[in-house]
Amino acid sequence: MAYLYALVVLALLFGILHYFTELSFKQKAVVVLTLATAIFAGYLYNTHSASEQEKILRVVQDFQNGKTLTCEVPHGYKGKDINSSNYTLSIGTYTFIGKENSSSRGDMVSASSCQ
Repeated sequence: MAYLYALVVLALLFGILHYFTELSFKQKAVVVLTLATAIFAGYLYNTHSASEQEKILRVVQDFQNGKTLTCEVPHGYKGKDINSSNYTLSIGTYTFIGKENSSSRGDMVSASSCQ
């Protein structure tokens, strides 16, 4: 809804530029298009961030429900199985950390890399 308000503000800005400045039509159009592009980029960024956050929360919920997750790990590994018997979850960073008494000791895997 905020993006609709932004478009209304852009239209008002264009009207103000049209009646109260001595800019040429091309200059006015450039100002409005630049602002419109910035607003559209913000919309795309917010949409992407929201979908990533939903994915991470879904992964965390699956982990807390006892499911085994498959996560991509750097250094060429195809995937790593993450479960609550071998890993703990750091809520602050959404990172899975290998437990001391497991074979995954010291491993750190980001929740954003999991399916």
